[in-house]
Amino acid sequence: MNTSVNPQITDAVTPSVGTAGANSSTDYQQHKSQAETHPVFNQPTALENFNAYDSDLALQHWVKAYGGDWATDRLSAYGARCGGDLIEAGFQANENKPKFYPHDRFGNRVDLAKFHPAYHELMRSAIEAEMHSLPWTTPKPGAHVARAAMEYLHMNADAGSGCPLTMTFAAVPALQHSPSVAKEWVPKITARHYDERNIPFFEKQGLTIGMAMTEKQGGSDVRANTTRAYVVGSSTGNGAEYEIVGHKWFCSAPMCDAFLVLAQTDSGLSCFLLPRWRPDGSKNQMYVQRLKDKLGNISNASSEVEFRGAFAWMIGDEGRGVRTIIEMVSMTRFDCMVGSSALMRGAVAQAIHHTSGRSAFGKNLHEQPLMQNVLADMAIESEVALAISMRVGHALDNLADEQQNLFARLATAVGKYWICKRAPHLAYESMESVGGVAYVEDNILPRIYREAPVNAIWEGSGNVQCLDVLRAMGKEPKVVDAFMAELQKGAGNYREFDQFLLNLKDEFTDLSTLEYRSRTVVDKLAVGLQASVLIQQGDSNITDAFIRSRIVRNGAFNYGTLDAGIDCYAIMKRAQPQL
Repeated sequence: MNTSVNPQITDAVTPSVGTAGANSSTDYQQHKSQAETHPVFNQPTALENFNAYDSDLALQHWVKAYGGDWATDRLSAYGARCGGDLIEAGFQANENKPKFYPHDRFGNRVDLAKFHPAYHELMRSAIEAEMHSLPWTTPKPGAHVARAAMEYLHMNADAGSGCPLTMTFAAVPALQHSPSVAKEWVPKITARHYDERNIPFFEKQGLTIGMAMTEKQGGSDVRANTTRAYVVGSSTGNGAEYEIVGHKWFCSAPMCDAFLVLAQTDSGLSCFLLPRWRPDGSKNQMYVQRLKDKLGNISNASSEVEFRGAFAWMIGDEGRGVRTIIEMVSMTRFDCMVGSSALMRGAVAQAIHHTSGRSAFGKNLHEQPLMQNVLADMAIESEVALAISMRVGHALDNLADEQQNLFARLATAVGKYWICKRAPHLAYESMESVGGVAYVEDNILPRIYREAPVNAIWEGSGNVQCLDVLRAMGKEPKVVDAFMAELQKGAGNYREFDQFLLNLKDEFTDLSTLEYRSRTVVDKLAVGLQASVLIQQGDSNITDAFIRSRIVRNGAFNYGTLDAGIDCYAIMKRAQPQL
């Protein structure tokens, strides 16, 4: 073995002998006394203390494109919070995950999930900003778009708290199927008041709503549920009182004030509102078995529960539970689109901000052609996800228009499938752009990476979304016409896109293999929708690059493979946070 020491390394740590050695020794002792080995340089500043709305050119563009810019002032105000103090709240809420306490110190069953104060600050801030209620309290054009923008901003601070906020928002259309229940509950659900206390609903000014649908044996197949509902008293049906016996494998946000639950009656699967406290002020017979130990979504509590005669009101018609709750599911699926788009934005913003403040191999990373290619490609992916999310938000703002209603039914499933699947890959690529710093927990990117898969699983996996698309096509063919009409609005501008539309129609020729090919078909529906929306409303650099990379190449690419001639620098600068 060669045991010699490199002389250059030796000279760096050991003073030489002789006159020169004396000077070296003095220098060495001076440096040693300072207890510093090196200055810190070539590191960017943290992306914090900024306005998440004012700094996001793409978000401002798409909010305005679809009529939500009347809320600019409130979006800017909330953007300051989400880029400011709520960032630290997000870190604290994820470092101190909820804890479950089945009993109090006297032995009474309480089934309580306790949270760090930072989590409550996140919830309180969002509810006071009306992220949970804006389209219901201010039903004007652009309200769904503006509220989606709030959710998009909130994800910059924390995604986990978005779960109960989404369910609280989405519960309103379902509850309106039961006017007697809605009259008491909806005003408190939509109130700008957050009350985390575990007390009866009738003692609170503001309420939050969770949901419990899936069971061990069924998963997405909720018709396999075995939980039963038994009528209490003589009246039955919508608004009547029942008791629920059974379990739920996933009960999201068990600290909420009530839950929309599916249970079987003699007439089939029905929908119920199950409060944590009975109307007489006693604890309801809902028992939390444990909190789930999850990959991501750490700040939020997810649980397994049992119902042992739990009180509930029926919502909607008996035996039509899926139809009743599907309006809630449509809204939560829309939020999956928005939430995953926001995670993409958060990841891309971190990557572009970091590389703008760092050099490698003698040149700023922003000046490196290959890095520009990667960053621009991710910026395209992020913006187009936002674009179709806001397009669906625009449809939700105009459901009275039959074409918009039909379009929303298909586009929600298509968009949820596509965007939620794209998010994990983009989150990883952003981490790679940043490098090793992105792999440590004091950076937000590990949290984004762990969070990214959840929206593809929650509210129906990719296969479920594809099957829902086929089901909607078969049940009401007009949804296909409405969707294709939207795609057709982009025709006549790019020869390649026009050919893409012609080829897309051929996908429906062989119906015998359509289910087997449904992922391929839905992929193309999603890419076609993105292209059409960009052609109609998008930035020209983004649109041209999208057509060349996703339409011409049929979507087969890794990030950083854009063709020569695309203005990567302009695309990258558009996505860079404007600090």
